[in-house]
Amino acid sequence: MTPKEMLAKLVSFNTESQRSNLELIHFCRDYLASLGVESRLAPSPDGQKANLYATIGPKADGGIVLSGHTDVVPVAGQAWSSDPWTLTERGGKLYGRGACDMKGFDAIGLALVPEMLAAPLKRPIHIALSYDEEVGCLGARVMIKAMQEDGMSPSAVIVGEPSMMQVVTGHKGGLRMRTTVRGHAVHSSRVDVGVPAVMVAGELIHWSNEVMAENKARATAENGFEPPYSTLHVGVVQGGTAVNITAERCMFTHEVRCIPGELQSDYVARYRAKLAEVEARMKAIAPETGIDFEVTSDTPAMGPETDGAAEALCRRLTGDNGRHVVAYGTEGGLFQRAGWSTVICGPGDIAQAHQPDEFLAVSQLEAGTAFMRRLIEELSR
Repeated sequence: MTPKEMLAKLVSFNTESQRSNLELIHFCRDYLASLGVESRLAPSPDGQKANLYATIGPKADGGIVLSGHTDVVPVAGQAWSSDPWTLTERGGKLYGRGACDMKGFDAIGLALVPEMLAAPLKRPIHIALSYDEEVGCLGARVMIKAMQEDGMSPSAVIVGEPSMMQVVTGHKGGLRMRTTVRGHAVHSSRVDVGVPAVMVAGELIHWSNEVMAENKARATAENGFEPPYSTLHVGVVQGGTAVNITAERCMFTHEVRCIPGELQSDYVARYRAKLAEVEARMKAIAPETGIDFEVTSDTPAMGPETDGAAEALCRRLTGDNGRHVVAYGTEGGLFQRAGWSTVICGPGDIAQAHQPDEFLAVSQLEAGTAFMRRLIEELSR
């Protein structure tokens, strides 16, 4: 298959994050097996999804991981001009859900396996395809653990998220949380003896604004991020039953997007201290009240490395010597936390990700293919 044909096949699998990805994974396993390449599946805890990784070339330490995720965001509610599950070419653009984010990179890696097998590789190429990147990088955690247990020790990881083939050396981390305030309902005319969960939640939400303002005040533009500080945000608030009743419950989901060098655990500790202070005031009025808090996802930032092998390799292959960081998160921080040198470098523009009529420019598919062929040549020397 050509990269375009492989992309069409991958796009045809509906792998929205709420669905299983096993049909796609089994296709990849069978395709690799038809070429004589053995792959290993690392399933999700419930067995409904799986990661896949495989090695092409010598069974040796080092080598390069080509990392891609297989899940895509939903299309519900989006106005598409063509079937999102049928790759459609119009005006030099390949339309389809996941074409850009990030089945384009996956397709290039898989389509070029025959060329990898024909090359005199001195170091291995590891293909690594994960599940549930879009909902907290869940699959990569399972896959990295399995790869480590197999004794793999790559010299570099290339995460093929859309970067227009620029070498991206850093991104923010993602900490997602859920807070539920359990209040005490009374008539609002006696709010003094009630515990209004919505108003308590409002105080906690305002805490996020205050902390973000502190971050902004001490930020410098030197790190290259936009904005150049860790951001805090509340995305969903649910609570209350009537305007004249102090709410018995209020739930909100919130996040911190943390710049490299700051610890997400520090934000959790600060927030827990705030919760303890607020909860003590609540219980003084009604002992049965309280606040439930959970971290739903914790994905680390990826920071620039000193003399990073992955960065040096990709700069040689692309000729890109610019400094690039991105605000969106990837699995890169997890690979880096495992001790593996990591960069982001893949075809496509992140502006197209998650959008209706998502597309990958044909020129970007070609640029990614040329990059992969240069990588094969590099590893054959």
